[in-house]
Amino acid sequence: MIKTIFLVLITIFLPPVGVFLVAGCGADLFINILLTLLGYFPGHIHAFYVEYVYIKRRDEVRAGIYNARPAPGVYSQKVQNGGHRSVPVQPVYEGDVQQGYGTVQ
Repeated sequence: MIKTIFLVLITIFLPPVGVFLVAGCGADLFINILLTLLGYFPGHIHAFYVEYVYIKRRDEVRAGIYNARPAPGVYSQKVQNGGHRSVPVQPVYEGDVQQGYGTVQ
């Protein structure tokens, strides 16, 4: 909880630093730096989105539920897995999707 609060405070002042702490050095950091240079608020929106996905996935893995569907717009595997190198639980799918017209099984 304290780590999350410090992460949010850091992100308020420097959005790329918050993304770096969560996702590391990669595409998400590069995108956030560009968004922050183009406008301060787009950098904030992207940084808080990446952190939201990270914290949500981390809590899901800790609870034993995990949605294996990748979050759109997040390129870091660390964020997609909630900070875990490998996901220790079975992925939970939202049910069998009915096949529509023209789909092959």
